[in-house]
Amino acid sequence: MSSFQISNLFDVSGKVVLITGGSRGIGKMIATGFVRNGAKVYISSRSEKDCEATAKELNALGPGTCIPLPADMQQLEHVDRLIKELSAREKALHVLVNNAGAAWGDTLEDYPDTAFTKLLTLNVHRVFTLTQKCLPLLRAAAEQGGVVGEVVYKDPARIINIGSVEGLTVPNHETYAYSASKAGLHHLSRHLAGRLGWEGITSNTIACGPFESKMMAQTLREIGDVIRNRIPLQRIGAPEDIAGTAIFLASRAGSYVNGATIALDGGSLVGMQIMNPSTKL
Repeated sequence: MSSFQISNLFDVSGKVVLITGGSRGIGKMIATGFVRNGAKVYISSRSEKDCEATAKELNALGPGTCIPLPADMQQLEHVDRLIKELSAREKALHVLVNNAGAAWGDTLEDYPDTAFTKLLTLNVHRVFTLTQKCLPLLRAAAEQGGVVGEVVYKDPARIINIGSVEGLTVPNHETYAYSASKAGLHHLSRHLAGRLGWEGITSNTIACGPFESKMMAQTLREIGDVIRNRIPLQRIGAPEDIAGTAIFLASRAGSYVNGATIALDGGSLVGMQIMNPSTKL
């Protein structure tokens, strides 16, 4: 066995990272983790103001850097502009984090057609579009991590897709387009893994449970205690949980992981099957 240091296994310093929806919520948590560990991070979101504010905040933390590239991922022309700007700045993209997404809850009878259009576009379609347009930069990164004279990629380029546990099971609330789109994202991620792994580009999904974010804020205010009581670890996800998982997938430690869907949920999926032993019948 070759010798190695544990500290080097999770090293992402110097890597170029693009995170969509990176100005707040889970995207900001991931961006913070990469910047704090020395990566060069580009963040994108619809709000130019939010992007610039987050970049300023993270640059003050260092030692990595954060660059704002605002774009509305629902608009194809915005995606094209984002790629043009990124390509003008970088020759390779080591990590693409597809995090931008939307949710919608409504009754079965009242669920609007526009909700499906919006969520399928943003949560699935644009993940494919952005990944497709990032391929030249991802392939360049894969070549950097290859072994000269061999078709071996010891440090592949990475695609990390942010999914949801709602795409792994049937939710107990009415989020039809959200759960369907996240299930679609999970399968798209596996499809990309099978196709792009041969080129030194891995594709994996982090299926998140509840985290403190704007999307979850109202739900946590209303039924936060109920949600916590259904999770075996008895808490909501913290920034370190999602940042650490993303860094693992982007580092040497996660370089052999491809086509995986990691449930980052404190055991909520299995907790649905087993009642809390402290609960009285």
